Amino acid sequence: MKILCVDYGDSRTGLAISDEGEILASPLETIYMHDFDRCAEMVAESARKNKAEMIVVGDPINMNGTRGERSEKCRLFGDKVHELTGLTVKMWDERSSTVTAIGYMNDINKRGKKRKEVLDQAAAAVILDSYLGYRKNHPDE
Repeated sequence: MKILCVDYGDSRTGLAISDEGEILASPLETIYMHDFDRCAEMVAESARKNKAEMIVVGDPINMNGTRGERSEKCRLFGDKVHELTGLTVKMWDERSSTVTAIGYMNDINKRGKKRKEVLDQAAAAVILDSYLGYRKNHPDE
């Protein structure tokens, strides 16, 4: 099943997609949009265009395990995307995904403006990779 992953942000939203075998999580695109509803529409459009069958939205849970305002906004975003697509939307813990993505960018020496352009996509791929690992180890869920 192809799964689209969303790293939602107020100005930049990163997308990643899995292959049908759920092995690889690949960065897909960055949506530059400040408007909440329009961004959700653009994610829904991407899901249709890429034939996604499920959507994972990164959930920025606080490091101490609590949910804050940002987590709630991402949950509302997931609800809106579900409403627009009718697809299952799964919230997934995204703690440290951006830090991990920055580490990958450092490893390949991608810095400055080029890093900013792909960082959110890379973070979405990190989130999706984590979710795919979970699915592999929990096939009944």
